[in-house]
Amino acid sequence: MDGPFATALSLIASGDPGLMQIIGLSLRVTLTAVLIACAVGLPLGAALALARFPGRGAVIVLFNALMGLPPVVAGLVVYLLLSRSGPLGSLALLFTPTAMIIAQTLLILPIVVSLTRSVVEDLWAEYREQLRSLGAGRLRAVPTLLWDGRVSLLTGVLAGFGRASAEVGAVLIVGGNIAGHTRTMTTAITLETSRGNLGLAVALGIILMMLTLTLNAAAWGAGQWARGRLG
Repeated sequence: MDGPFATALSLIASGDPGLMQIIGLSLRVTLTAVLIACAVGLPLGAALALARFPGRGAVIVLFNALMGLPPVVAGLVVYLLLSRSGPLGSLALLFTPTAMIIAQTLLILPIVVSLTRSVVEDLWAEYREQLRSLGAGRLRAVPTLLWDGRVSLLTGVLAGFGRASAEVGAVLIVGGNIAGHTRTMTTAITLETSRGNLGLAVALGIILMMLTLTLNAAAWGAGQWARGRLG
């Protein structure tokens, strides 16, 4: 067992170019997907929390169900959209980082929307009268409610990041795991383990775990800081 771990630590310490390229692509794809999901999901979730329209309950149930969308299904949907015979085939995005970003956004978006809807709905119920007394209707209250629920929303964003960064199926289907082009940490771990190249697989696993722990520690610290200010 010492061999793979020694090799992994050596690769990390030396900043192996192949390792760094895989890590860089993984972060770029996942962070871009998170930003897109937040840009769309935060206002959409807030609107879903405050708006009243026929079929609202069905929309809420749909987004809640999509939180458990199997990654391979998301990958298949994106593949069908981007394939040559698909409606977006002319864009030639299949087996590119852009296709991987689309697939990961599809996985993260329901998490952001559903959590935002829940947080904003609870905050509106708590502060509705106070906000209305200040002249803030439902629409004008959205920025205030999103800011007030930022710590809880950060938890949801991190959950989305964690799901996307640990995902294999969807990115493998739409990205193809092409060396130097669409190979991410998770797909590389799968490939290198099957090849018996455990040193690189372990190195990527260590980086992925460190990244996850760092983000969750940051979220916990932000929560503690916010509670301290409120206290």
